[in-house]
Amino acid sequence: MIIELLGTRIIGPFYGVSLYVWSSLISVTLFALAVGYFLGGIIADKNTRFRLSHVISLAALFVAVIPLISDVVLSGTDSLGIRAGAFSSSVILFTIPLTLLAMVGPMVIALAADRLNIIGSVSGSVYAVSTIGSVLGTLFLGFYLLPEFGSKTIIDALSVSLIILSISWAIFEARSGKIFAWGNLPVGVVTVIFLTLSHSFHNSDEDPGFTQVFAEESIYGWVRVIDEPEKNIRWLMSDASTIGAASLSTGQGLLQYQKSIEMLPDFHPDGKNVLLIGLGSGHLATHFDKLGLITDTIEIDASVATAAKKFFNFNPKGDLILGDARYHVRQLKKKYDFIIHDCFTGGTDPSHLLTSQMFQTLQNRLKPGGILVVNLVGFMHGDESNGTKAIARTLSKTFKYSKTFIADLNKNFNDITFFVSNSPIQIKSKRKNNHIENWLKSHEFNFPETNGFILTDNYNPLDSLQVKKAELYRKQMVDRVGKKILLW
Repeated sequence: MIIELLGTRIIGPFYGVSLYVWSSLISVTLFALAVGYFLGGIIADKNTRFRLSHVISLAALFVAVIPLISDVVLSGTDSLGIRAGAFSSSVILFTIPLTLLAMVGPMVIALAADRLNIIGSVSGSVYAVSTIGSVLGTLFLGFYLLPEFGSKTIIDALSVSLIILSISWAIFEARSGKIFAWGNLPVGVVTVIFLTLSHSFHNSDEDPGFTQVFAEESIYGWVRVIDEPEKNIRWLMSDASTIGAASLSTGQGLLQYQKSIEMLPDFHPDGKNVLLIGLGSGHLATHFDKLGLITDTIEIDASVATAAKKFFNFNPKGDLILGDARYHVRQLKKKYDFIIHDCFTGGTDPSHLLTSQMFQTLQNRLKPGGILVVNLVGFMHGDESNGTKAIARTLSKTFKYSKTFIADLNKNFNDITFFVSNSPIQIKSKRKNNHIENWLKSHEFNFPETNGFILTDNYNPLDSLQVKKAELYRKQMVDRVGKKILLW
């Protein structure tokens, strides 16, 4: 289970942590378990010189190989696309070590069950202990190890632990009268060499055009701040997604979609407070703070909040709430004049935050005359736009009035911001600004009301509808920052 969960940290920065990555890892894990159980049973029934300690030491070796070959494997499968690429990478990186570890169960049962009349209770006990160990290992990994040490350190520790276990078991067998399994020693030496090489490889593999100034691995992803001096840009990235960008010289936010959102107060000049769902680099919260609006923020990843404070001058006057928005929005007691739903990441959107039930919850958190803004990236036309149209239709089911603004009228693939409310949406600014009105009118887009379907908690196919969007977004990311930045 630890290897399966670490798989998301290895593949996620390159392909994104999507339903397809999880499906690939789970499928490969189950296949490897089936093969391992089968092979382990065959070997356990035969009196061969290939013993349990050999299986464990080989598992350690192939775990150590994962970080050494991961960059080559991910780059080599890139041309296959997100789905086939994620699956192929999972097969190549994890099948052998998972198969070897699965072989341990049947071999332990054969060693422990010296009489046929107890084989049932022995096998039950072995698999019960194995399952409980998986549960404890999963909890320990997610709740403590990953936030504290990061995936590379955990893989090293796992590999070394397996080598120590294999040699310890070989010593136990020797004391029990069997010949010591000397083959474990050279395998252990090669494993240590591979671990050393993998560290040297990763530490020296720098892209000269970029400087990484912050990196932290959370339970949700690999959060990094990367400077690109030549273009005067500081990027905030979570796995394979850009969630913030600023000018290195001025600190000004550079993401185009924020331009329309920053005009929110002109639609409701009497508004006093804002709820921002999805912090990013914190530029929106900072902008509204400067306008005198109290901005509360919900951000699922504490590492993103840390990066925003240290490197993007985010200093919130309102509350910063860390956790999943679906839960925390329900717990809120306050109501807001503006709610900004800005949770786009990695070419996909968190589908559980885009259902009619979620939008109804957000509506209940709005004051009379309040406005909800939903930001996403998507297609405007063609079959690829079905996901965008579904979100638009779901919003129109909940809210009476809506306006949609896009960043570039000449592009099919666009930054899209939906403004929705139960009161008419129009410029009401006390400061008459023709520039604002002209920009908004020239960037307004209308989806036909008959298009799309309603997204609900029960029926929500957004993950499958966003495949082409995720692939195009990822291609743009590679063109923008290069493959090296995305590699684990």
